[in-house]
Amino acid sequence: MQQPRTYLDNFFLVIKGLCMGAANKVPGVSGGIVAFVAGFYEEFIYSLQKLNSKALKLFFNGRFRSFFRYINAKFLGLLIFGMLVSYFSVSRILDYFLKHNELFVWSTFFGMVIGSIYHIGKDFSPWNKRTIPAGLIGLIIGISISFLNPAKENDNLFFIFFCGIVSVSGMTLPGLSGSFILILMGNYVLLLVDSVNALYDTFSEMFSGDFSFFNNAERMHTLKILAVFTLGSITGLVTFSHLLSYLLKHYKSTTTAVLLGFITGSLGVLWPWKKTIFKLDPANHPILDTNGNKIILNYTRYFPDMAKAETWWAILFILMGILVLLILDWYGKNRKKNEQIRPSR
Repeated sequence: MQQPRTYLDNFFLVIKGLCMGAANKVPGVSGGIVAFVAGFYEEFIYSLQKLNSKALKLFFNGRFRSFFRYINAKFLGLLIFGMLVSYFSVSRILDYFLKHNELFVWSTFFGMVIGSIYHIGKDFSPWNKRTIPAGLIGLIIGISISFLNPAKENDNLFFIFFCGIVSVSGMTLPGLSGSFILILMGNYVLLLVDSVNALYDTFSEMFSGDFSFFNNAERMHTLKILAVFTLGSITGLVTFSHLLSYLLKHYKSTTTAVLLGFITGSLGVLWPWKKTIFKLDPANHPILDTNGNKIILNYTRYFPDMAKAETWWAILFILMGILVLLILDWYGKNRKKNEQIRPSR
């Protein structure tokens, strides 16, 4: 039985939620990798898996205490709280640095992923004829995704639903960025920019007593797209969590090997030295989204010029990213020691 969490543990759980929210914001970075590295990935997946028919039955029968205990509500609540706070704070700061110091942001995340590979790999001993091919398959898939070309925007509702299913992969699959997958599927701007802006504008108008958006066909179509996307995301979250829960329970070593290979392959997406390719109109002018930002199409990667000072600064940020993971590793080890020493109640 797991020892009760201390106030410090709960505080760090919120911090981990902040990190997950910030990671999910960046195309190429996976929130799931934070869960994996910080040592709560399995608990996260098993908790999501509890969002099932039994949980609904407990809730609608009014057995709220049993419901909250069954779904591990305190754990999920603290994580989700951290993610929400991140959306309005850390992710906004991240937006600023991505705009003004993009190289250093990518370098930090690149270092964190290198650190995570060390963190996961050092304790993974069962390399054998089953786990080695599994790791290689994960590596090949991760590298392949890094170099795919994006599709065109598609607002077909069946495709939008599928986008929702795939987009939550960043929360459940370490190394697979939901944002980057949406760029590859061509619907990043439609689903994470235009639809979110439409929802924000709708709520603003409703609070001011203006319901004229009901007569705005374009707005209603965008809101319908957002609703279908949200439904797909919920479906994907429940489906992925059940699948991963089963795999971790019955094929833990093989699943971990695939994830480790996948995370290593994702380094191609996070390579700091790359040039952003923006979507252009026929006159070769950048096309802007509804926020006035250039629309990202893909990236071209290059090797850094070692004579430039910014290259060495970027390497320093990579080392800082690795250091962050080493600190998390140290914290995880100390927590386990304290749990063993702490007397059970």
